[in-house]
Amino acid sequence: MPVKSVRAALIPLFVVTALLSACGDSEAPPDQANQVPQVGVVTVASENFLMTSELPGRTKAYRVAEVRPQVNGIIQKRLFDEGSEVKAGQQLYQIDAAVYEAALKSAEATRLSTNTLAERYEVLVEDRAVSQQAYDEARAAKLQADAALERARIDVRYTRVSAPIAGRIGRSAVTEGALVSNGQVQALATIQQLDPIYVDVTQPARDLLALRRDLDAGRLERAGDNAAKATLRLEDGSEYEHEGELEFSEVSVDSGTGSVTLRAVFPNPDRILLPGMFVHAQLVSGERSEAILAPQQGVTRNPRGEAVAMLVNADNQVERRIVQTERTVGNRWLISGGLNVGDRLITEGLHMVQPGMTVEPVPAANVDNAGTVNTAEQEG
Repeated sequence: MPVKSVRAALIPLFVVTALLSACGDSEAPPDQANQVPQVGVVTVASENFLMTSELPGRTKAYRVAEVRPQVNGIIQKRLFDEGSEVKAGQQLYQIDAAVYEAALKSAEATRLSTNTLAERYEVLVEDRAVSQQAYDEARAAKLQADAALERARIDVRYTRVSAPIAGRIGRSAVTEGALVSNGQVQALATIQQLDPIYVDVTQPARDLLALRRDLDAGRLERAGDNAAKATLRLEDGSEYEHEGELEFSEVSVDSGTGSVTLRAVFPNPDRILLPGMFVHAQLVSGERSEAILAPQQGVTRNPRGEAVAMLVNADNQVERRIVQTERTVGNRWLISGGLNVGDRLITEGLHMVQPGMTVEPVPAANVDNAGTVNTAEQEG
């Protein structure tokens, strides 16, 4: 058969094959773009939430006492170890008492003489052997002698310089042989009571105003006995083991910083906290009974900086909603508006959806039941 005839016979075969292939393609699975995408959702729920504030602060001794002499003299002995713990009333220094002991003996002798004279005149005045004026002068001299004796005793006692409070005593500013005087500016030593210890923190006045508005409006409930509790994080990042209590808030605002000072008191039995240390105090300010905490991976930002959440409505369609965020709580946002209990928040598959799309919601795998981040799923 000629070649041209063979080619002509094959053309119908190719046409039939192409038609059959076209029919086979029309029965293939639908295009992937037409499939309903699957997204992971978290059902929004409310919970009790303690409102806390973490504020920077510094430690301050509970009490500070500067040891000063109350009589003049030469320091004979120092009776404490620098940096040690001392008790209230413990003797710290001995001032040369020789002059004051001599003055005490003289005062005792004077008192004895005036007392004898006053007693004698008391008998004689009844018999009119002495005048009333002489008797009154004898009594006055006796009272003056009594006062001089008491002052002499006090001066002798003040030669023993004692600790006014219990606490840790610092370095001594004087040594044996130093001349000290009553009323001098320089303290002999300083004692600081470190258990308990104060922590002074500052908070912006606007935060206190916002807290008060929330309390007045009923959006925030007082935390009862826990309202005054405070915890500490030290400068190295470790948590301080003892819990403290908020003691007071200053009534005035610092005009330079616009902040108020809060003071908390903490037990310090091991003397871990020392005056002047920088710490972070976490203060419990109140309790919100129906707070909404949303996973951070379910909240994004639009070009205007607004917080945006993608939700699945009752018709399984995607809905975009502007939400209001107050603060981060771990890996969640505290939501003040825009989300309601029962809303289905998309946390997985956000890159595949647009508002109005129909989706298939399934429980999200990148958060746990509490709505916090599942790190194993994220890293996978």
